[in-house]
Amino acid sequence: MTGGPVLLVGGNEFLPGNEPHDLRFAAAAADGRTYLIAAAAARQDPDRAVRTASRWFGALGLEVEELPLRTRRQANDPKIAAAAAGGRAFYLCGGDPGLVVATLRDTAAWDAIVAAWRRGAAIAGSSAGAMALGQWTLLRARRPGDRDRRYAPALGLVPAVVVVPHLDEFGKSWLPSAADGRPDPDTIIVGIDARTAAVWWPGRGRGWSAMGIGAVEIVTPNARRRVAAGHRVTGLRRPNPIRRPGTSPR
Repeated sequence: MTGGPVLLVGGNEFLPGNEPHDLRFAAAAADGRTYLIAAAAARQDPDRAVRTASRWFGALGLEVEELPLRTRRQANDPKIAAAAAGGRAFYLCGGDPGLVVATLRDTAAWDAIVAAWRRGAAIAGSSAGAMALGQWTLLRARRPGDRDRRYAPALGLVPAVVVVPHLDEFGKSWLPSAADGRPDPDTIIVGIDARTAAVWWPGRGRGWSAMGIGAVEIVTPNARRRVAAGHRVTGLRRPNPIRRPGTSPR
């Protein structure tokens, strides 16, 4: 296998409008275990995230359970990593962009999730969860304030990408600092509207496409283009996990 589906969702997960991509996620899960990962919400209300996800996906015909990865200690627990290895689909909810990476990066559980993905499991992330799946994430550059962002290494499932979620809401204010702070000219900014997803589907006809109620915007040093839902997204590399930004795929 070259890897399963990947869904980068622009936020406002578990709400109407997400059905097009979430139904594809549910189909990819088939009859296997589907895990919600609430690491990004661990300092907020992770229990609420789990309940909301369970209700939402339950209405779509998919049973979801939490994979308890709220701390780095849990993420290195051999029993939890073993459970992750048997997952068929994983969904990283939104919350704190820095926390989800700090919790999962270079852990036994994340390695098990990547191994499951290589065997065909689906991985989705929304808002901070989607940011974590790129090669880079964006953190606050100063406090107080939210507009200025700085780059930090993420989980590296999708190479050469930094995700800007909620592009149609507050995310657009992050674009100037994201563009100015690129670690290298090959880094692509993927802006995603809320309740919209950039979806990678493997196999025959593989590639990226936009789904949901909004659009996906691709920003390179030389161009900026907006892709409406229902159209292919070109210019992005296929998912291929890397250990560190700037290193070769593992």
